[in-house]
Parts: sequence; structure tokens; C-alpha cells
Amino acid sequence: MNEVVSEQPVASADKTIRLLTGKVVSNKMQKSITVAVERLVKHPTYGKYVRRTTKLLAHDENNVCQEGDIVEIQESRPLSRRKAWRLARVVTRAQA
Repeated sequence: MNEVVSEQPVASADKTIRLLTGKVVSNKMQKSITVAVERLVKHPTYGKYVRRTTKLLAHDENNVCQEGDIVEIQESRPLSRRKAWRLARVVTRAQA
């Protein structure tokens, strides 16, 4: 006898959330911040570690961040053309 078993897609509970830590370099937009994330990359020929910076736009719903804050951002769905991250938490406040 042919039995048809329908399989429902199961939401993955072990989905990892990407978190990055960086410094707020701009908060001039409404509900958006620019975060500079630094990483060290080993130079392929010389072996010296070079500092690389990536600027990411993140969604700041309540406009709580100021320039100089150290923040943690998490990956989300695309919110605009360049903005696909959202503010997870403020790690350290900037000195006033």
C-alpha cells in the first residue's frame, strides 16, 4: 500500500546568531547607526597582522547610541539597501 507522509519543515533551533562588536562612528541618521568593526588579518606574504575595518549600518530603534559607544550588533533580515544588522546591546558608553 502506498502511504503518503507529509513532512513539515522544522524550524532549526540550533541556528547560530552572528554577533559582532564594534564602535559607533556615526549616529546622524534616524534609527540607524554606523558601526566600525575591526579585525586582524595575517598578511599572506609577510606574516604581519594587519588591522582591517568594516563599516556596517545597524538599526537602532530607540536612538540610544552615541558616537564612541562600544556596541554589539546582530545579523537580521535586510531592513534597507545597506542595513542588515540591528543593535543587540550597548557594551560600553562613551565618555561625555
